[in-house]
Amino acid sequence: MRVKLVLCIAAMMSLTASRAISQAPSPVGLWQAVDSDTKQPTGWFLISNRDGVYNGIIAKMFLKPGQDPNVVCSQCTDDRHNQPWLGLQIIRGMQQESDDKYGGGTILDPRDGKIYKAMMTVTPDGQTLVVRGYIGFALLGENQYWTRLPDSDYSMLDPSINPAASPNPAAPSHGSKNISNPENSAQR
Repeated sequence: MRVKLVLCIAAMMSLTASRAISQAPSPVGLWQAVDSDTKQPTGWFLISNRDGVYNGIIAKMFLKPGQDPNVVCSQCTDDRHNQPWLGLQIIRGMQQESDDKYGGGTILDPRDGKIYKAMMTVTPDGQTLVVRGYIGFALLGENQYWTRLPDSDYSMLDPSINPAASPNPAAPSHGSKNISNPENSAQR
């Protein structure tokens, strides 16, 4: 009798833990990074989940006057070499490690082609994503704070980037062929 009771309690605790993880805020969605000095947007990033692996692309760029809108990752040394920044996959291979933490992946800095180990943490309200790139140990890194954008902002993305846009065979791919539709981000 006692064994059945212990097994029943263990099963309920496991089910409760699974529900807590699945109900925790997700990094899936559209995020904005802001320059820490000017407080102006620097870019939008679209994070998707495919079979428990989280990846992210550059979804929109905020260029300064005179900047080339067709910039490519000329410094990249992997399969992203000479790929356009718009649609470029900069976050790869992140997996959920706990309710709000994701790790085991990498983040690319397209300005210099360097690839860093990465981790992401979603705040409890689901509105801020702390993205940390680092070398070796997480202590040797830098945080970026991205803010979740509302679903209505998907309409401002280039149709080749927007997973909710109707397919347009004439639209350029911008390297976004492998982007899966984002999960419902109703954690707002």
